[in-house]
Amino acid sequence: MIHPTAIVDPGARVAPSANIGPYTIIGSEVEIGEECEFLAHVYVQGPLRMGARNRFFPYSSIGAVPQDLKFRGERSETIIGDDNTFREFVTVQRGTAGGGSITSIGSGCLVMAYTHIAHDCRVGDKVILGNGVTLAGHVVIQNFANIGAFSGVHQFCRVGEHALIGGYSVVTQDVLPFSRTVAEREIKNYGLNKVGLERRGFSPEQMTPLHHAFRLLLSSKLNTTQALERIRAESTLTPEVQQLVDFIESSERGVIK
Repeated sequence: MIHPTAIVDPGARVAPSANIGPYTIIGSEVEIGEECEFLAHVYVQGPLRMGARNRFFPYSSIGAVPQDLKFRGERSETIIGDDNTFREFVTVQRGTAGGGSITSIGSGCLVMAYTHIAHDCRVGDKVILGNGVTLAGHVVIQNFANIGAFSGVHQFCRVGEHALIGGYSVVTQDVLPFSRTVAEREIKNYGLNKVGLERRGFSPEQMTPLHHAFRLLLSSKLNTTQALERIRAESTLTPEVQQLVDFIESSERGVIK
């Protein structure tokens, strides 16, 4: 269903079950999957590909050119999975040559009002971005991360799986997977995201080694290198603990402790 006031470029490919609401603009080279819904006043620019059952609320802008002064009009795209919700005034901008030319969002994400996802970001599955969250360019948000309202993430930072970031935080280094991280006067890591992990079905056998690893990282007065050595020596290297260790060792900006 396409509303009479909507504008759909002849070069767009729209699934028959999609619903294009009033005053929505769909540009060329846009592919829209089954049962996607554009409520009203949505702007979508290609190249862009999206899967099924995505829902876009009024005044969201998806796939526009990036706010990167190095962008010279090179071909780049936006890729979106299935079952995502984009609330009012969300902006998602496509990639640049310097970042692989792709901005991608996985499946099952909730992107709340006024959130900005900049060029070359990689957002995983089941991610929640609160109202007014700002992701600068080249940010990686791993699966199940939850970022509180009005938080900002610096360029090239990573947020690990199952991490919880409190509202109004300014993130300038990588955020550890499975952690709770909150900024008061300075940003600090407050240990394991126990409640969030329990809600997602993590067992005590999975969380106990993680809890011990976080105690060594945050409360032992060891530096990060020493803490990692102790984790290997004292902790059960479950897949989750190994993921935590790998995340820290691969960090280029350092991690928040």
